Amino acid sequence: MALASLKSRFKGPPAHTGMTRHAPLVGISLKLASTLVFFVMATSLKIAAETVPIGQLVFARNFFGLFPVLMMVAMRRELGLAFKTANPKGHLTRATVGLSAMVCSFTALYLLPLPDATAIGFAAPLFVVVLAFFLLRERVRIYRWSAVGVGFIGILVVLSPHLGEGEFDGPSTLGAVLGVLGAGFAALAMITVRKLCETERTSTIVTWFAGASTVLSLLTVPLGWVLPGQAWIVPDLPTAGLLVLIGLAGGVGQILLTQSYRFADASTIAPFDYVNMLWAIVVGWVVFSEVPLPEVVVGALIVIAAGIFVIYREHKLGLDRTKARRASSPSRS
Repeated sequence: MALASLKSRFKGPPAHTGMTRHAPLVGISLKLASTLVFFVMATSLKIAAETVPIGQLVFARNFFGLFPVLMMVAMRRELGLAFKTANPKGHLTRATVGLSAMVCSFTALYLLPLPDATAIGFAAPLFVVVLAFFLLRERVRIYRWSAVGVGFIGILVVLSPHLGEGEFDGPSTLGAVLGVLGAGFAALAMITVRKLCETERTSTIVTWFAGASTVLSLLTVPLGWVLPGQAWIVPDLPTAGLLVLIGLAGGVGQILLTQSYRFADASTIAPFDYVNMLWAIVVGWVVFSEVPLPEVVVGALIVIAAGIFVIYREHKLGLDRTKARRASSPSRS
């Protein structure tokens, strides 16, 4: 009987796409939970990176993260549909860009203190505005351009301790540069997702990304033949446990993040992404004995303020567009 009940959850018609309801507190709670789970992943990754090459970490994040994603898709009765697509090239492009973002950000996370890497990652929403203007031809007004400019000044403040000593070949400088590249690739990944959302289901996008990224990350195996430090290893039991935790936490965090947007508007949810800075300071201090420099804190606050203003403008413009559509629609009375 129990088995029949379980099977019924994975069969039948797909879940309705309009599965949203207005419950902001639930949405905010899920968003905060996702930031905490993602920091479990980041902490595990930083510890494992001491002995495990970046390519193997990326593989673990995607391979073990695939299981929670497939479970979520199956419970929504979309497992069969998730693999069907008319745009495999778009999914492979999204996976390639997303994988590049992972490699850069994971390396930055290893080379930099946790607060520094986290603060640099906040540049991604600023890059999204720039890329949306050039690639999607979205209209960006002076207010958002101003916020983006201020935000990049904040990023420069965060980068200053790593670029201001004249030693541009050290691990700290490399981590800072890769952190900025990772934020840029992450923004480009968001742009590709926007395009995919025009024709593809959410379940298809997340399933193809997890699967394609797992396969593509295997391409890092030959790096060990050229760079001995990047040769994949056979992990011991504690390290293997960390690799599994990295993937599962990443997958669960993605599910929590996705679910949070079902209960509240993006403009309500998005600002809570900056709670990551709090986790970075706490975890960096408690686990890694890292104390953020004043420049990093000041720069992060500038970037956060700019990011919140961009979110506010997006929300206001969304309301204005909705009012305009209603005003131009014929009355039903």
